[in-house]
Amino acid sequence: MAYFNSPYTPSSSSDDEHRRTYHLFNPYESVQHASAMPVHQFIYDLPSSPELLFAEEAALQGRTWGHRLGLYTGTAYLAGAALGAARGSAAGLREADPGESLKLRVNRVLNSSGQAGRRLGNSLGVLGLIFAGLESGISTWTGNDGVLSTVAAAVSTGAVYKAAAGPRSAAIAGAIGGLAAGFAVVGKQAVKRYVPI
Repeated sequence: MAYFNSPYTPSSSSDDEHRRTYHLFNPYESVQHASAMPVHQFIYDLPSSPELLFAEEAALQGRTWGHRLGLYTGTAYLAGAALGAARGSAAGLREADPGESLKLRVNRVLNSSGQAGRRLGNSLGVLGLIFAGLESGISTWTGNDGVLSTVAAAVSTGAVYKAAAGPRSAAIAGAIGGLAAGFAVVGKQAVKRYVPI
């Protein structure tokens, strides 16, 4: 097998533009000679931007409603299930009687964590589902997929979630949802600005 002794270098301005959107993947970097490249080096000239199957996907500016639905609902359900299971495990350990065997204690912890995890996971999953639908609807209606759409969707989600408890509870839940979304957006912007990733 033949190897090149020097890495590929661009020779013109069009090659410079090509280098900005592509990076050279070297499968032999872990070998002693990092500059060793096979003859077929152009096979490993991979794009640095995401590859899409359909041209319609490249025209999208943000997530589709299906992406949002899966992401928000799934993330909220898993986070709620994990938090509820942890809280239920702690409650199960606290409620254990001094004379119980290890088998009974484990059974109590598993039952308590499963029940609490299921309850909180379902509640947060429903919140994620409502939020995803409202954010997609608001973004489509206004034509703006930004901070205001997110905060408006969070306010609406809180109000819809607690609507059965009365207008006062719905207003309080909406305000809590709006504050939570506002803090999340500000935190995301701060992370983007001050944390080098």
